[in-house]
Formats: sequence, structure tokens, C-alpha cells
Amino acid sequence: MPADEPRAHAPNDAHPGRLRRTGHVLWRTPAALGRRVRRATRAGGAGESGLSRLIELHAVNAFGDMLITVALASTIFFSVPTGEARDRVALYLLVTMAPFALLAPVIGPLLDRLPHGRRAAMAAAMLARAFLALLLAGTVATGGLELYPAALGVLVSSKAYGVVRSAVVPRLLPPRVSLVKANARVTLAGLLATGVAAPVGALLHQVGPHWPLYGACAVFLAGAVLSLSLTAKVDSARGERKARLRPDPATDPRASQGRGQVKAPGQGQPSKPGLRSAGSSVRTGLLANAAVRALSGLLTFFLAFLLREHPLTGLSAAVSLGLVAVGAGTGNALGTALGAWLRDRAPEVIIATVLTCALAATLCASLLYGTAAVAAVAAATGLAQALGKLSLDALIQRDLPEEVRTSAFAKSETLVQLSWVVGGGIGISLPLSGTLGMWVGTGIIALGVLLTARRLLTAPRTGTSTPARVA
Repeated sequence: MPADEPRAHAPNDAHPGRLRRTGHVLWRTPAALGRRVRRATRAGGAGESGLSRLIELHAVNAFGDMLITVALASTIFFSVPTGEARDRVALYLLVTMAPFALLAPVIGPLLDRLPHGRRAAMAAAMLARAFLALLLAGTVATGGLELYPAALGVLVSSKAYGVVRSAVVPRLLPPRVSLVKANARVTLAGLLATGVAAPVGALLHQVGPHWPLYGACAVFLAGAVLSLSLTAKVDSARGERKARLRPDPATDPRASQGRGQVKAPGQGQPSKPGLRSAGSSVRTGLLANAAVRALSGLLTFFLAFLLREHPLTGLSAAVSLGLVAVGAGTGNALGTALGAWLRDRAPEVIIATVLTCALAATLCASLLYGTAAVAAVAAATGLAQALGKLSLDALIQRDLPEEVRTSAFAKSETLVQLSWVVGGGIGISLPLSGTLGMWVGTGIIALGVLLTARRLLTAPRTGTSTPARVA
């Protein structure tokens, strides 16, 4: 070959190797992330106790619920003009929330009758939503009336899962993890899964309006399998009794000094201690959480319509709604994370503090309505909701004996969910005036502060010898 003739290129063996290295990197990144997630969920003995499986299950549940939410919101809210969307959401509230308000008080007592079938109950809730997601996929594009009964079934199944999950957590506690810290870890996993599912649902919706529902069906089928793989301790009901919301006629709650302790029959104590006989702290904490949930429900529906019709200054409707969603999510995640830092603070003080912060935020938004005020009130409500619930968990842990604690968690969760329903109904009925909506929210949270703050701060620190901790 002449010296001046260019060399022929040798076969490029680097391309297969480069492709293999690229594929290895692409696989190694999610695999490493998965390993880190598993280590996080199994930390503190959660892997040995079985809590890690429940954390993963709750993440799957939250992921599937968000996919269904994206599909329904796109059909009921975003795909039609504001006036028609308001009618559809009002119909959604009427057909789904009103029956749910009647069914929710029954969910807890019914599931109390299944102490040995909790894994099956959670799997059934997952399978029901998988089936209903397929039904919704056939009607979501048209938005027909048959969509609403299926949506009601999804809502009831989701809340049934939540009630059982609340009752299951105490059975899976590792020795070095408190009950409320375990709840915080479960909640945080759900928040992270929701944040991932939202863009995934939006991408699937670009393919077709029914694709998020197909994805939800697959996710819930996986959740059903994961439910059945939980440890057998989930179905153990040894030592448990049912908590009652009404005081025993033969009980003087003041005589028990809020301890909720069980005594032998004939000693003057109720045979079935409950939330109302547990002491003023639990009852007042439950009322405070109901006020926060009502505010959350109001803001969810009211701001959704308000910002679509009247976006924040200088922003589009989509960006305005996104700002509120990010603010609420950030506040919720921050409240959950703060639970670990506030571990030595009295739960009563924390509830009173977050209530006051929420009142200050809504009052500022009422007086100075604008972009910053709306974002602040969304974040404050999210933070108050997260920390308030964790503190309520701590009060139940402290003031109720172990044998009725799981039942009490189920009933308290049902009551705060009902408060969200009431707040949502108020939000959908209000005129689209930002200042008016903020003043109504201020009134709700101010009523909660008036009814609970003083009693929380002056309540005696009663209960078991182990101090309640927020995390």
C-alpha cells in the first residue's frame, strides 16, 4: 500500500463495547437507586420486623392512586370549560363524596371484624381498584355518568386500605422504632411515590386518556401480590380490643384522668376504653386535625377552580395550579421530615403550634392575596396536616393502651377523612373570589384554634410511663 494512501479503517470493535458500557451504566443507576431505597426502608430493624414490606406496599398504593387521580382530573376538570368542569366536580362530590360520608363511619367497624384477615383485606382493596381502573378506562374519554359510581368504588377501596394500614403498623414495629416514626416513614414513602407518579401519569395521558388507568391496574395488581406477601404478624390480633367512640355509661372520664387504662370488671372502668374515654388530649387533638383536614379539602377544590379561571399574577393557569401543588407537597414532606427532629416535643404543643401557623398563613392570604400568599397557605396547610397527624398518632400511642390502639387508629383516620369531605363541599360551593375563599379558610382554622389550642396547651401530660414522641 502506498505510503500516501490513507489507511483503511479497521473494523470498529469499540462500538459494541461502548454500547455494553452505556447499557451497564443505564442499568446500574436505577439498580443502585433501588438498593438505596431498600436499605432506607429496611433501616432500624424494619426489614426484620416486616415494616419495610408495608412501606413498599404503601408506596405502590400511592403510585396507583395518583395515576387514577391524573386520569380523573384530566377528564372531569381539565378537558372541559370551567363552568362545565365545576358542574362535573359538583356531580363527582355528590355521587362519590356524599355516599362515602355515609360509608366511611362503617368502614372502621367492619374492618375491626377482620383482625385475622388484614392481608386479605388490603389485597382485596388493591384488586377492587385494579378492576375499577379497567372500568374507568372504558368511560374516562367520554366522561359518562357511569364513571362516577366506579370513582366512588375507587375512593371507598382506597380509604379501606388506609384504615387497615393504620391498624397494621403497630404490629410491625421494630424494637428501636416508635409507632409515630414508623407512620412517618410510611407516609414519606407515599409522598415520594406520589411525586414520581404524577409526571408518569401525565406522560401516559399524552399517549391516551385511558393509559394512566391501564397503568394503575397493573400497579394495583402488583400491590395485591405484595399485600399477601406481608408477614403473618399482620393478621395477629392477640391482645387487641375495639376502641369505642362513645364513653361507657358507667364511666366517669375525669376519674380516669385521661389514661384509658383497662381495669378488671367491677372496678369502675369501661370494659372497652375508647377515644373519648382516653382523655381530653386525644379528643382535642382529633378535633384540631379535623379543622386542618377541612381547610385542606376546601383549598383543594376552591383553588383548583379559582386558579383555572383567575390565575396568579403573571402566571398561566397550569403554572398557578402547579405552584400550589408544589407548595402543598413541600409542606407535607417537610412536616413529615420534621417529625424526627421534634421527637422530644409534647404532641399537644406541636398541634397547637401548627394550628397557629396555619391560621397566620390563611389570615395573611386573606389580607394580602397574591402569588406568595397562596403558595404560603398551601405549604402551611400541608405542613400542619402532616405534623398534626403525626402528633395525633403520638397522643393515641400515649393515652390508649396497646390492646385498643389499632382500632383507635382506624376510627381516627375515618373521622379526619370525613372532615376533608366537608371542607371540599364548602370549597366547591364558594364563588370564585380569592379573598372570600381565604377568609372562609381562615374562619375554619380559627374555629379549630378557639376550640382546641387552650385545651391542648393546658392538658395534663397523662398516659403511659413512656413519653409520647412525634418520631
